[in-house]
Amino acid sequence: MGRRRSCAAGTFYPADPNRLTDELERALGPGYRRPASPLSGPAAAILPHAGYIYSGAVAGAGYRALAALGRPAAAVILGTNHTGLGGPIAVAEPGTWLTPLGEVPVPNELSREVARALGVVQSDLPFAREHSVEVQLPFLQHLFGTLPVVPVVVQSLSPAAAERAGRALGNLLSGQPVLLVASTDFTHYEPDPVAREKDRKALEPILRLDLEGFLQAVARYRISICGVGAIALLLAAARALGLTEAELLSYRTSGEVAERFNEVVGYAAVLFRKGG
Repeated sequence: MGRRRSCAAGTFYPADPNRLTDELERALGPGYRRPASPLSGPAAAILPHAGYIYSGAVAGAGYRALAALGRPAAAVILGTNHTGLGGPIAVAEPGTWLTPLGEVPVPNELSREVARALGVVQSDLPFAREHSVEVQLPFLQHLFGTLPVVPVVVQSLSPAAAERAGRALGNLLSGQPVLLVASTDFTHYEPDPVAREKDRKALEPILRLDLEGFLQAVARYRISICGVGAIALLLAAARALGLTEAELLSYRTSGEVAERFNEVVGYAAVLFRKGG
């Protein structure tokens, strides 16, 4: 890829660095701290990727919790594939991604290891106009400075495919101080009470790390989660990593911001860490 320029600055988040920093500070809320010590092992989260005005506070709750665990050595972001370009799973080629806050390195060795573990060939095609990975980057830059990131996008996967790929990714990252993030929004364009109920039905198996139960709930209740494949892959990886303690940190809908409740989008932040 070389240098990938932002496709979401000025729409999903501010293009001006100062305004972007202010927006991140608001999303993270008062009292958060940048980590002073390194992350001791892997951690994972499900976080939203809508415009910051709508989902920034939910994402901020997730990133506050991640920062409290320590500074990671790298992050692997499992984004939603909104365009349908590429295969079921795609890993970006090494290079540099640009945001208004500066450069984000996509490391050669780790990105190739992730691609090998997932059994895919690296390609930049699905990432050129895809925002789901990109909107996570300013949070990572603001909290952790220059952090290597491996961008991945995931389409819908069967339970067997998600289990296989997630276990392989978990085995690769085992013991490493790496963040694993599934970037997804939840129910789309349903009345607020309907969205909340559908998302509750999806979050219950997520919090049990029940991959098959999650996919069954999505199909049975027709839940329009855009990152179903990313969540499924993360659940399998989290189990392989021993991240069996799951906590719902925040859930909101766009109706709370827009004050229009007839068609909303749901946003959730879920943290996965080692059980006690």
